[in-house]
Amino acid sequence: MQVIFNHGKESGPWGTKIKVLAKSANDLGMQVNSIDYQGMSDPDTRVEKLLEYVKPLSEPFLLVGSSMGGYVATVAAEQKVCKGLFLMAPAFYLGGQADFDAITPECKIQIVHGWRDTIVPVENSWRYAKRTHSQLDVLDDDHRLVDSLDQTNALFKEFLQTY
Repeated sequence: MQVIFNHGKESGPWGTKIKVLAKSANDLGMQVNSIDYQGMSDPDTRVEKLLEYVKPLSEPFLLVGSSMGGYVATVAAEQKVCKGLFLMAPAFYLGGQADFDAITPECKIQIVHGWRDTIVPVENSWRYAKRTHSQLDVLDDDHRLVDSLDQTNALFKEFLQTY
């Protein structure tokens, strides 16, 4: 199983969160990759890059996305079937061409969001999770989810262990 990370607008492919989560995936014997979107501010261009990456894959994969990376992973999962989506403070309903009231990937979806997020309102994740019957975990943290990284990682490990 391959785990493909998708970072947010202001971060890079191997930021603090991704390093911690990637270690958990590696410890479970999963392959890990993180797409580099630095310098790409348009989420839909990022989706195209991710779709090009996953297009030749024959093995099952999971998509992980943080903020804009959550937007990217979700839109791509609608177009190329993946086994699951793990999303952190996904940038739903904030621009781009995606209609999150219509996008429903055919996989397990788990969302982690911070109550104190001032960049992406937690209500956006609640709205999407309610419509898609996704698991939603709301933590006492802000957009970056670094204060609750241990808790987010524990949720990620549980998510991975279902595959």
